[in-house]
Amino acid sequence: MPASRFDVLGLGNAIVDVISTADDDFLAAEGLNKGGMTLIDEARAEVLYKAMGPATIVSGGSAANTVIGAASLGCTAAFIGKLKADDAGASYIHDIRAAKVDFSTPCAKDGPASGRCLVLVTPDGQRTMNTFLGACQNLSEADVDEDLVKQSAIVYLEGYMWDPPAAKAALAKAAKIAQAAGRQVALTLSDSFCVDRYRDEFLGLIRSGMVQIVFANESELHSLYQTADFDTAVAQLRSENILGAVTRSEQGSVMVTKDGVLAVPAFPVETVVDTTGAGDLFAAGFLAGLTKSKDLETCARIGALAAAEIIQHIGARPLANLRQLAAQNGLAL
Repeated sequence: MPASRFDVLGLGNAIVDVISTADDDFLAAEGLNKGGMTLIDEARAEVLYKAMGPATIVSGGSAANTVIGAASLGCTAAFIGKLKADDAGASYIHDIRAAKVDFSTPCAKDGPASGRCLVLVTPDGQRTMNTFLGACQNLSEADVDEDLVKQSAIVYLEGYMWDPPAAKAALAKAAKIAQAAGRQVALTLSDSFCVDRYRDEFLGLIRSGMVQIVFANESELHSLYQTADFDTAVAQLRSENILGAVTRSEQGSVMVTKDGVLAVPAFPVETVVDTTGAGDLFAAGFLAGLTKSKDLETCARIGALAAAEIIQHIGARPLANLRQLAAQNGLAL
């Protein structure tokens, strides 16, 4: 197999994050599902934005957060996602390229505005997301650069992309190209409600051999296998004969393979400020370790370190140089 040009290629929603703090009363008054992600239309986005307090605005999206984290860890990274040729789109492109991520997906000239996600962070650090997908849902198979996919060691798919049919088709195309080229495909389940909607399709990707690596948190894993018992869910994941990385918040993570289960502790944090992007950055650290041929425990520890950095400040972009931070913690890449 030829050497890869990129360590990690992410395909996902290109979304501008609008992040604000709120209390539980605000969530209740607005009828919001705490800790989840809800798709909203442009009109609802405008109403909710006006009701929110002062906000931090930053380019985001789950898979984009992951590839930016991987780049901060020293990986070569690329991203495919759809924007509109508007001010938000231009800002997004500047931000992701400034983070040393290759991005060349053509912007839409018409249609809905660039997507945005209104993120409300409660005092306990939980984030409640309300997403207007906008231009994101118009990602299509034509946007998938075949050479880019073939040149990427790991192709990382965002589960949220299964909502728009055209975007789902684009990710399926990328997975098939990667599989034919002998590259690895990773899938993040994204959200338990997303799993509820596409359980059979996600299991189909796993069982067909299209996906070799799965990222999930506890609630997503419970949803995937429709069981409230963690050990039962882990046993079912182990039987799939793939690599599973399951995050458990302060309990750390569990690495699952056909050969066994390995629990890895979380990194200690002083104060949890905002859990937005914790899973995304865990995946970044894990994939960075994997592309550098680290053992699974080390991969999980790098992921835990990256997640710990991200939850101690507002926003899903690292404020520290993660590669330097890893080296300082005995996890040099």
